[in-house]
Parts: sequence; C-alpha cells; structure tokens
Amino acid sequence: MNSSTQTVDHPLSPKGRFGRLSYAAWTFLSSIIAMIIIVIIGFSSGILNGQNAEIPDFPLAAMIIFGIIYIIFLYLSFVFTIRRLHDRNLSGWLSLLYIVPFLNILFMIYLFCVKGTEATNNFGPVRTTAGWEKILGWIYILLIVASLVIAIVAVIAIPSNQEITLEKQQTQIGQQISQA
Repeated sequence: MNSSTQTVDHPLSPKGRFGRLSYAAWTFLSSIIAMIIIVIIGFSSGILNGQNAEIPDFPLAAMIIFGIIYIIFLYLSFVFTIRRLHDRNLSGWLSLLYIVPFLNILFMIYLFCVKGTEATNNFGPVRTTAGWEKILGWIYILLIVASLVIAIVAVIAIPSNQEITLEKQQTQIGQQISQA
C-alpha cells in the first residue's frame, strides 16, 4: 500500500473505528478536559468560590462558554460512539440511541462490553489501540465499576442508617418522657 492510498485515522473524526479501550479512553479524556475547563470558568466567574451564590448573577459570558463546551462534548461523544459502532460494523445512526432514556444505559454497557469485528469491515481495518489508550481506558472502566459499587452500597446503607437514627431518636424521646 503506498502512502497516497493510506487513510489518516484522526480520533476526532467519525470515520474509522474505535475498539472498546480506545472508546473508553477518548470518552474519559474528553470528560476530563471538559471538567477542567468548567472548573476554571466556574472559579474565574466566581460561581465556585462563593462570590456569585445565585444563578441569576451568573455572568452571561460564562453561561455561553458552558453551552459551547456542552455542545463540543456532545459532538465528541457522538463521534466516539459512531466510531465504536463502526468497530462492530454497525451504522453510526445507532448512536441516536444515546438520547433514549433507560435504553441509553443498556446501549453504553453494550458499547463497553461487546468486541468489535476482528478483520476489515465496511468501515475500515482494525484500529490499533495505543498504549496510553489502554491504560486510560482501563482507568475509566474501573472508575465506572467503583462508582456503581459505591452507589449500590449507598442505596443499601443509607436506609439502614436512617432506621438506626430513627430508633435512637425514639429512644431519646422515650427517655425524656419518662424523666418528665
């Protein structure tokens, strides 16, 4: 294959394929960058350091920048999802499943779990996952799993803690009544 027929695989283009770890890595990286920018804007506008405690005082420029960041992040999310679908030899139009409530959760699990096609498909050859993508992708996946475990533990622990607190309060009230 000569250099004129080789295609450039740019990760920010919807053309091409993303394996599971490349998909996770680029999604995580874009999230980190978006959060850093949002925190910087939040502090510089005063909203995060308590200077502007109410949203009506929030500077218009900061809101516009937040909106632009959101649109860019949304675009990148669709690009990465399209590339992941291409790895499964599926149409990028299926990325619209992300906007369907509840189904989007199952769709995300599908994208993270199902292996891509192993040979060249309708969307090109298999893309090699870079070493940094593998590391960042696994960090993201482990963070997702840890977050789910923490959420499940919280759902189980909070109601039982509330019951214990309620029982203590009832015991204290009973003691106060008997002392009176």
